[in-house]
Amino acid sequence: VMGAVHTGFLLLLGAALLIILSFDQWDMLNGNKGTICVCVCVQSIACTGSALSPYRKFTKNDNLKINYSSVINLCSYIYAIIIFLTPTEKWNVQHLRKQRIKEICDKEALSGKISFKNLKNLIVDDAHGLIYCYIPKVACTNWKRVFIILNKGEPYSDPMSIPDVSVHTDKRLNYLCDLPETEIKLKHYTKFLFVRDPFIRLISAFRDKFFKINEPFYKNYGRYILKRYGNHSKPPETFKQALESGIHLSFHNFILYLLDPETRKCNPFEPHWREMNRLCRPCLIEYDFIGHQETLQEDAEQLLSTLNLQSKIKFPVSYENMTISDQMVDWFKAVPLEDRKKLYKIYEKDFKLFGYRKPTEVLDD
Repeated sequence: VMGAVHTGFLLLLGAALLIILSFDQWDMLNGNKGTICVCVCVQSIACTGSALSPYRKFTKNDNLKINYSSVINLCSYIYAIIIFLTPTEKWNVQHLRKQRIKEICDKEALSGKISFKNLKNLIVDDAHGLIYCYIPKVACTNWKRVFIILNKGEPYSDPMSIPDVSVHTDKRLNYLCDLPETEIKLKHYTKFLFVRDPFIRLISAFRDKFFKINEPFYKNYGRYILKRYGNHSKPPETFKQALESGIHLSFHNFILYLLDPETRKCNPFEPHWREMNRLCRPCLIEYDFIGHQETLQEDAEQLLSTLNLQSKIKFPVSYENMTISDQMVDWFKAVPLEDRKKLYKIYEKDFKLFGYRKPTEVLDD
């Protein structure tokens, strides 16, 4: 009956219906009350099976989650858009993100002195007074493209014209650890970074390095993980051979590798799965802007506009298939609850510092 009512409702309204939902939220840090408007566009189109999950997270200050399937349940035809905040509201978001980091760093006494090794991920643009801390699997390839262009990276005029293979080794990228006057630059330059939900970033790294053909990562990490945690005494020499033999490194194998104390006994995690706070040291370096992968385009445009660079360069549109909450649950299904909780403890600082909610959907019994 309800299905018929919904169908009739859609037919009467035609192609689309806009529903404005207003709701209040409390900032967990200050008790500041704010209002966010969410547009839910319901379209009467043929079901393709590729619609968004009915569970999505919308954030103004990174602590809000909405389950709107209880409000509207029209098969899978739900599309959501966060209405753009005003410039003042956007800077309020930045203020809350930075204040969260400061309060947690002060509370947990995470500050200290900056060492040489803390500067390895900081890319510098002296011409525009910029410092960017790059984090693998958080749009860092495109931000490096932007810096190459800003550093007069002829013959490139379009960031996306720079090949992936050359971005990370381009000599036009200047790193703070290789430059003089590091303290002066850290004090006076505009410093920014972009972060991402820690577990989703981890899934993205696993997919990119162990699902796709990636011989260097297979040889350096995959074979060892298969042998130690995957019950393969003699793993194939190459990824291609493993693929042909039907041997796959599972996500749980990867998690066991991360949980093993031996993994970090001599060296830190590989940067693609190293904790974000260890890469960029937000308790040691006071960043002026903190962007989120989940609002990448909006945050990137806001940053470039603030720096008066919007006329010089446009941040490349990202077409990455963002892993959403329900997909995260699927990835962790084969991982025992005890191991999930141990994994959370490793990345807990990232969740807290950068305002990501605790993923109870994979941590609760």
